[in-house]
Amino acid sequence: MPRSKSAKTRRTVDAGPYAGRLKRLRAEMRRRDLDSLLITNEADIRYITGFPGEDSYALVTHRGMPLIISDFRFQESLDALKGRIRTLIRKTGVRLADAVRDAADRADLNRIGVQKEHLSLATHADLIKAIGRRRIVPESDIFAELRLIKDDSEIRIIRKAIRIQQEALLATLPTIEPGQTEFEICARLEYEMKTRGSEAPSFEPIVACRANGSLPHYRPGKTKAGAGKPILIDWGARVDGYASDLTRTFSLGRWPKRVREIYTIVHEALDTGCAAVKPGRTCAEVDAAARDIIRDAGYGKEFGHSLGHGIGLDVHEGPRVAPGSKTELRPGMIVTIEPGIYLPGIGGVRIEDDVLVTEKGHRRLSTLPRDLEWATL
Repeated sequence: MPRSKSAKTRRTVDAGPYAGRLKRLRAEMRRRDLDSLLITNEADIRYITGFPGEDSYALVTHRGMPLIISDFRFQESLDALKGRIRTLIRKTGVRLADAVRDAADRADLNRIGVQKEHLSLATHADLIKAIGRRRIVPESDIFAELRLIKDDSEIRIIRKAIRIQQEALLATLPTIEPGQTEFEICARLEYEMKTRGSEAPSFEPIVACRANGSLPHYRPGKTKAGAGKPILIDWGARVDGYASDLTRTFSLGRWPKRVREIYTIVHEALDTGCAAVKPGRTCAEVDAAARDIIRDAGYGKEFGHSLGHGIGLDVHEGPRVAPGSKTELRPGMIVTIEPGIYLPGIGGVRIEDDVLVTEKGHRRLSTLPRDLEWATL
């Protein structure tokens, strides 16, 4: 039967995980006695609405759908999310702070929480001028607890990001030859990730040839790969906003004796750290399990960073797997385990896996080999 001309079609957007996230956010808002929350951090906007959040704010109250305050450039993208969000498209020349004021006035909002860790002094001043100091309530870490536990949709996306980055590395490794610069290896790796569906690297990949591997957060340069020399590669893919993060260390042919020695120690520390990941364990306990292996081998001072961190919409987020961290692991957390030993003038070894905390223990989401034979190119 043909549809009546007067009948209206309405496309509904699958609420997916966002309804549950919004419910938990509102519970946190009530706990903090807020009648609304102004979300300015792009990752948090994406978490609660699915919209990437560029040059936009989200205003959440205790009723109705979140309001995205944006501009003409994002109108079409926001229209695709109708049924999950409301929109306020500000006119050219209208500042975001003034658009927030208009929305707050219409809803008669008096206690508006703001994310003080994400606001610049200039933006904070603009909001005070537009809304008034008395209506603004600075808050911090309001999303920290909400984003610790990944739901099924987040785990699925992160697994896809890991698959893409692993396939990209496997495609890159056969192309690495002595004489190639770190820049060249890095460019090939990024190309291979993008052709497989990564929207961007999780971070600027680290490709550290020769002694540069002793610098944990080295930036690739013109140093060339050499026969019988190590190469440390730390890289990640980003899919639907979510990041993955792995590290592997290689040698082009025969391993330098000292680097081979520390590789076996770091490999053992990695396996020990991953095995320690279980619900109820504190992050400090997991860190200590791996750190003790390196310390007992005589390289405690050469492992100067934390064992790992959470990954999600940010490549570094909670929980911190570090000394002194009392956070207990819970099912649904995804953390990196990345022990390393760094020897200035010689090189460094870091091996990193992404690990999901399960009800009974853990599951390594990364499946690349880790043994010395595989790592010999």
